Amino acid sequence: MSKKRLFHNVADQIAELIDQGVFPPGTNLPGERDLAERFEVSRVTVREAEIALQAIGRIEIKSGSGVYVCGEQPQNPGKLPQVSAFEVTEARSLIEAENAALAAKVISDENLKKLDDLMDAMASSDNAVSLAADKEFHATIARSSGNGAMVYAIEALWRMREEVPEVRYSYEAICDDDAEARAKEHLDILNALKARNPAAARRAMREHFLRLIGSMLDVSEQEALREVQQRAIESRERFLGIAQAI
Repeated sequence: MSKKRLFHNVADQIAELIDQGVFPPGTNLPGERDLAERFEVSRVTVREAEIALQAIGRIEIKSGSGVYVCGEQPQNPGKLPQVSAFEVTEARSLIEAENAALAAKVISDENLKKLDDLMDAMASSDNAVSLAADKEFHATIARSSGNGAMVYAIEALWRMREEVPEVRYSYEAICDDDAEARAKEHLDILNALKARNPAAARRAMREHFLRLIGSMLDVSEQEALREVQQRAIESRERFLGIAQAI
């Protein structure tokens, strides 16, 4: 978790410098070494920050050429609410489950084929590719319902998932270790859509998010336990130090 927070912190600082005009659109970012020295982190952390920024359209990494600030920066309409990962996931379970039920009735064969292809992309070992495919999988189902209000709501929830730091960190903490479960859940959703079965599509989508909530609870408990253990270690060292001084 601390490593993830570090590279996201660097990504946020680079994004702020882009917004301030220090790194104008269309220009090269300084090299990894220069950025590592500037932010006092490793070059690996800088590289991870750049990958995160590329995933949201802030920069473009060109192999053999360098890293460029995108000419058109993504729009940021309105300030997002400060919500927890549990709130976002609960909302997604309700809205996306009903959207999947709607989509099951009207989804096109073309979009079913696209979902098949996205399943393959989600199996990629490249986290950026896998995450992008996951996002497009849900977006494709959203659009397939034909309900513009649903699409807007689901896109807003994805913004919270990606841009609210607490939510982003929580999802990353569980997504590194649950690839097999996610693959099965997405396959269940896809099979329900192929069967044109609204009830099964609703159930599969909801079960996907209920499992995510369970994983988040497990991670939260582990983090809380580690914090308690760390405080106990610090207290032990402090009191032992006092005793030795006496």
